[in-house]
Amino acid sequence: MKIIDLYQDYNLDYKTEGHKHCRPGWVNVECPFCTGNPGYHLGYNLRHNYFYCWRCGFHPVIKTISALLNIPYLEARDIINEYGGKNKVIQKKITKNDFKFPSNLFPYFLKTHRKYLHNRGFDPIYIKQFWGVKASGPVSMLGTHNYANRLIIPIEWEGENVSFVARDFTGKTSYRYLVCPENYEKIHHKHILYGKQSHWLRFGICVEGVTDVWKIGPLSFATFGIEFTREQVRQMVKYFDTIVVMYDNEPQAEAKAQQLIAKLKFAGVNAFRYRVPAKDPGELTNLQAQKIVNEILNQYAGQLVI
Repeated sequence: MKIIDLYQDYNLDYKTEGHKHCRPGWVNVECPFCTGNPGYHLGYNLRHNYFYCWRCGFHPVIKTISALLNIPYLEARDIINEYGGKNKVIQKKITKNDFKFPSNLFPYFLKTHRKYLHNRGFDPIYIKQFWGVKASGPVSMLGTHNYANRLIIPIEWEGENVSFVARDFTGKTSYRYLVCPENYEKIHHKHILYGKQSHWLRFGICVEGVTDVWKIGPLSFATFGIEFTREQVRQMVKYFDTIVVMYDNEPQAEAKAQQLIAKLKFAGVNAFRYRVPAKDPGELTNLQAQKIVNEILNQYAGQLVI
């Protein structure tokens, strides 16, 4: 669908770059389905022709156009057809390549990488040795994607690297996090969980992001944001009997945490909410994090099914 022409014709403010939620190949607008959290969260994927909000997830095309333009579904359908779109998402097969990391990765952290980690309360040696994190310098590419000046964080599943997340440490880019391009992922990162499977018990702490896992420790795992998928829920049910959900302390994250808890309970998993005394788990000090983990274990260990 010619989404930019549509937005221009209907005077909708949109972004293709220069905003933290904009990514190459996407066109972003304010999401009509989010409440209390303004921003250009809602993206339209130009390649696969679908809407996805980084806060509240997938939305059907006809429903989204209807909400954006405040018009009935029938009128939205006509407009979609007028701009060359479809009324439903067509799933396109993506040819999978062997997994690859970006080019020109350092076998060690530079001073800038170490400084960023120290400022976030992380030990660079531990992050490198235990989590296998790599570092990129001023030139690092994978296909047409630029991963310069980032921490390259491997996503491991069943003993092999299948994808990665790249975290900017300069504060000078619009995109704090970039993920491996889909055609270089062995397994899509939203079909699995981030963490150390070899250290998981039947008890787990569910957090949003990779740095939250680093801070809480190897009993935790991440869903790569508050928007979880059915595949991720299936993995949680497979690996855990008891899960404490430790999403961030803000309304959208709270709503998603409650949704996840409900789905887990329906699937027979003991699930509970825990709110940290900070904006998010990654902001905790190491001492705070350890005390919280001990408190959670003391409080919920009895729920563990052996």
